[in-house]
Amino acid sequence: MDRPDAGHLSGMAQTPIKAWAGPVSEEAVHPPPDPHRERFEEVFGAHREAVLGYLRRRTDSGHDAADLLADTFLVAWRRLDDVPPGNQTRPWLYGVARRVLANHRRGEGRRHALATKLRQELTELDTADTALPDDTPAARAFRALPEQDRELLSLVAWEELDTAQIATVLGISSNAVRIRLHRARKRFAKLPHRPAGEPEPGRPQRRDLT
Repeated sequence: MDRPDAGHLSGMAQTPIKAWAGPVSEEAVHPPPDPHRERFEEVFGAHREAVLGYLRRRTDSGHDAADLLADTFLVAWRRLDDVPPGNQTRPWLYGVARRVLANHRRGEGRRHALATKLRQELTELDTADTALPDDTPAARAFRALPEQDRELLSLVAWEELDTAQIATVLGISSNAVRIRLHRARKRFAKLPHRPAGEPEPGRPQRRDLT
């Protein structure tokens, strides 16, 4: 009887042998239904349009209504055990939507109040920051300065920053700020911008440029 050669045995050793896993269960192929998910999908499918209409009639934006609808049904998903059956389901969802809408309106109210406050403050700042009107000699002298000088003097007079803060803004050392500011003030003082009887030049209402 012929004996198998070494090459044949080597090839057999390299061939993987798959274990028989046995029959595949039906549950592995088709997981059992999730009653929680099925209940939610039933509620969502039956009441989505009604809740969306409730929200849409109470908002100015379809996008807002869609976001609020998602928030409403997120609550329903989390509290599914509290959702009553039958003809009480929709009123319960309306109650959730009402609270979600109230939270949304409170947030909108805070945002509108903040926006109004900021607009008022910016209007007041625009009025206050016109310390150098365009038609004054001082304003013309200020515009005649190099851009670097204008930036330095503006940071002092309008933003009310000190030397260290200006250094942070410009990314230079405090010593460099002091030197540049001294030179900018000297250049500003030399420019013709003070009519007879006018006080010290270049003094905006907030801080002194010189």
